Order: sequence, then structure tokens, then C-alpha cells
Amino acid sequence: MAVTLVTSLASSSSRFPFRSFSSSSPSSLSSCVVRFQLPSRLRLAFAVTPLYSSSRAMAHTIAQATLGLTHANSVDHPKISFSGKEMDVTEWKGDILAVGVTEKDMTKDANSKFENPILKKLDAHLGGLLADVSSEEDFSGKPGQSTVLRLPGLGSKRVGLIGLGKSASSPSAFQSLGEAVAAAAKASQASSVAVVLASSETVSNESKLSSASAIASGTVLGLFEDCRYKSESKKPSLTGFGTGPELEKKLKYAEDVSYGVIFGKELVNSPANVLTPAVLAEEASKLASMYSDVMTANILNEEQCKELKMGSYLAVAAASANPPHFIHLVYKPSSGPVKTKLAIVGKGLTFDSGGYNIKTGPGCLIELMKFDMGGSAAVLGAAKAIGQIKPPGVEVHFIVAACENMISGTGMRPGDIITASNRKTIEVNNTDAEGRLTLADALVYACNQGVDKVVDLATLTGACIIALGTSMAAIYTSSDELAKEVIAASERSGEKLWRMPMEESYWEMMKSGVADMVNTGGRAGGSITAALFLKQFVDEKVEWMHIDMAGPVWNEKKKTATGFGVATLVEWVQNNSSS
Repeated sequence: MAVTLVTSLASSSSRFPFRSFSSSSPSSLSSCVVRFQLPSRLRLAFAVTPLYSSSRAMAHTIAQATLGLTHANSVDHPKISFSGKEMDVTEWKGDILAVGVTEKDMTKDANSKFENPILKKLDAHLGGLLADVSSEEDFSGKPGQSTVLRLPGLGSKRVGLIGLGKSASSPSAFQSLGEAVAAAAKASQASSVAVVLASSETVSNESKLSSASAIASGTVLGLFEDCRYKSESKKPSLTGFGTGPELEKKLKYAEDVSYGVIFGKELVNSPANVLTPAVLAEEASKLASMYSDVMTANILNEEQCKELKMGSYLAVAAASANPPHFIHLVYKPSSGPVKTKLAIVGKGLTFDSGGYNIKTGPGCLIELMKFDMGGSAAVLGAAKAIGQIKPPGVEVHFIVAACENMISGTGMRPGDIITASNRKTIEVNNTDAEGRLTLADALVYACNQGVDKVVDLATLTGACIIALGTSMAAIYTSSDELAKEVIAASERSGEKLWRMPMEESYWEMMKSGVADMVNTGGRAGGSITAALFLKQFVDEKVEWMHIDMAGPVWNEKKKTATGFGVATLVEWVQNNSSS
């Protein structure tokens, strides 16, 4: 079976840097679903119609920046929806026909003709040009390889081959295919694109929906480009795919998650002189307004945090001219019983100077410390997606202790002893180990909401980057069951997690002579001791996991945020729902 995804591209302008998307009702295509699940030669075509009208679009706004007079540019955000139909790929007419091929698909016979039936038919339609070009350019279907032929006068203006490697079986492989399609569409200014899997028989019937969803996600995210802070903004285009009620539902889910990821990216990419704690709280409040049928917001100011005895969090915030804002969003389904209560807590340092232990020297990354709120971006990106998806039977608390870690005469000093809201005392031996101090009070607050499970995310330690690099996050938990849940969610989302040990003997390094604990145990096992620190602020009755995402929060090659964590969190919430 060849899966053909046909898309039309459009965009809609907005005066606002952050956007939210609502969707039109998909059409019903039940006949396509039946055939899609069978090993037939079905071609699935996807035409795009506007996802939302300008009158229905809802937007986020950023408060007026005062430092540097920086304002986000107006951007054009794309429209997208999914529909489907059967078709013969040789008869399709549009801008680009992109064929995802494995290395096996590229096998040729003694006459240098393709053995794969889809490629063989397409090559015959093109008079052998596809085989000739693939040989001339040494295209073998390896991951990352692609070649595009311009074909004036034929139905498809361009035909491209995109390498999938030895096999295409993981979400990340299909997401990469979508990203390659996006790159080809942008490069050629295409307004309609079709995507064909040359050998869909390698994809099991059980995974076809998730595979198509991954292609759609890759395309949506691949076409996203954050131009809000460039003097000349490009106008992005967007493609999407779908067919049949089941697949349309899955692709709509992928679409909702993708826009949550994009929202998270935009938050992290925003500079600290624009995205202050107050603006982050404003963005959270707007999510609650946008999804007011299922979501509420409670933003605590400094005085309210004092009443809750959040001394650990407030000590970090004390040096900044920008006051702290404690964010608490609650998602509750509009109807039906709630069977599970979850909390997702994100580190929300909108800038981290290191405090008196200021970040200095090569590799300190102080110029990138706008991304120290990457955990909170994942939390709010997930909240946006959950508000759109509306999973039944699950209540979710989204919690962020937003602040800045700066230097002033009112700031926290090395050697200070601070008291968290669970009354535990902390000797501050390093003001640059501040994220865990904010998370301490946030975790106490989360557990007081009566939740069953808590997951926190933070760009917490450089030690984690040294251990795992920049492509995966570390997870820490004493609960094998929770580890299974979140790892399974990450595998479906294509994000990489690695479980690390909760080595209790390392707690010896965290002991203080004058307080209950110090806030950092030194360089050895730094990511582990950070997790052990956080554990001191979690109720023993609550299942808890810490995710250290310091590595994958940022793509250094592309100089942009990744939106890491959003997709896994949404998948985890969905799996804990009644759907």
C-alpha cells in the first residue's frame, strides 16, 4: 500500500507573537479507513482546507518590553486541516510528490530498474528518469538523504526521494520524513505536496495511525520558523495530512500536540527582556481564558507566596526587579467523573545569571539562560494541547514558580539558610543551584493539591548534559510503574528519555552542618544529587518523577528551542485519561 499525503498551503496574518489554533470539523471518510487497515494498494490523498477563520483565531500577546525597546514582529501563522481520498500517485497533480524510501526500496534489477512496485510504476511514468537520477546522485535511501527532480509539463512539478534508512519503524523516523517534506516545501515555495510511503507493508497495521501522525507532526514542526524577533520576517507555510475518521482523529491529536510544541518553542525563544515572570504568568492566564470550559488559572503574587511560606522560591526571586509570579493552571473535564489527578511542575527561571555565584567562563551558557524556563514552557505547551484535546477522566495541575535569578543587595547570598514551605531548611552553598530551590516549594504545593502523580521538568544541571549529551533527558523516580508510563509515552512521542539511578548513598554529599541540607553536593553525580534534593519536598504517598532536560531543550545547530517535553507530557496525560 502506498500512502499519499496531499496538502495545500495557506497562511493567516496576526499582530501577535504567540498564537493558538482552533479547528474546523473534519469530514467523515470511513471507507478509506477500512482500506487503510488492509494490505491493499490504496493511495491516500490529503487536501488541506483552512483550519480556522480569522474571526475564530485566538492569540497570545506579549506585554510591552521596556528593556531594549524590543517588540515581537507580526507573524503569519498557517492554516491547516485534514481530509482524504484514494488516488493513483502517477495521476496526482500538484507541486511536489515526495516518496519516502528505505534502502531496500532502492534495490534495482540487472537492468537498473526498480524492484519496488511503487517506484517501478513511478519511474516508468517518468521515462526512467527517477532511476537515472538516483544512480547519478548515489541516492541509496540512507537517513538524511534526499533528492528532488523538477519535472515541467507533468502532473507533479517536482518528484522527490527521501531516505528513511534500513527501515521506517519508529516515530522519530516518520517525524524526520515529515521534516524533510517541510524542508522541500519551503525550498520550492510549494502550495501542494503529496507524500508516498513506497513500502507501507513494513509498517504494521497497529502502527499505521501513529506513523501517519508522526509524519504530520514532523511536517507541522518542520515548517515552523520563529521570525518574531528578526527585522525581516518570512511568511511560513504549513502542510497537513489525513484520511478517514480514525486517522483524522489521530492527526488532529498530532496537530494539537504540534501547536503545543510550537507554543513551547516560542516561549523559550523569547528573550528575557521580553518574557518576564509577569508575561509568562499572563500567557498562562490567557490559556485559561482560551479554554475556559475546562481550565482555570490562579496566579499567586509575592505576598500570597509569603503567606504559603515559600521561602525557598522567594529567596531566588529576591534580587530581581521583576517580581515572582507563581502559576497554577487546573484542567478539569467539563463532564464525567475524574479517576486520576496529575500534576506537572516546570522550572520557570526566565533568566538565570547564577546570582552571586555568577556564570562565568567558557561553557557557562549565560547568553542562553533565557532557556532556563524550558521546563515551564513544556508545562504550558502541554496545557495548551490538553485544553484543545480535552481528555476525559483526568484532572491536571500545571504549576510553575516563575522568577529570575539576579544579583543585587537584596539577593540571596552563599551561606544563607532559607526555609521551604514544608519547613525544611536549606543552606545555600551555591546560588547558581537555584532551580531546585524554586521547584522545592512548587513540589510541596503540587502535593498539597491531592494529586496521585507528579512529574517535574527542569533544565536543572550541566552534569546531565555531560552524562547524556543534548539529545536525551534524564529521568529519576523510585516508582517503576511511573517510569514505565512516562517512558512508554516518550517512545510514542519520539522524545528520548534515559532512566538514571536514585542512589540514596549520595545523599551524604547533601548534608549540612547547620541546616537540614545544602542545595548542591558538588560536581560528582550532580544530576543525581539534584534529584535527591527534590525528593525531600515530595509527599511519600505521591508517585513522583523528575526529568532533567538541560540537554535537549535547545538545538545549538539551529540556534532555536526544541519544544522538548510537550509531546511526552500530553501522551502521558492522555494515557491516564478515560479515552
